[in-house]
Amino acid sequence: MIIEKVVLLAAGTMVLASSLLSIYHAPEWIYLTAFVGANLLFSGITGFCPMVKILEKFGLQHGSAFK
Repeated sequence: MIIEKVVLLAAGTMVLASSLLSIYHAPEWIYLTAFVGANLLFSGITGFCPMVKILEKFGLQHGSAFK
């Protein structure tokens, strides 16, 4: 699997999970949704994503996420 797909899958999973948890468990989970959104916005503007650096250390390679 390539880094770009893992980042998209992880961000989507976190947003969906924290949204559901904020509805059904505790409203404070919405802060995790906001954190993921802010990180995606920051990554889009600056080109720096902490998760990419972590995944590179695990040996994943960059590629084309949308072929």
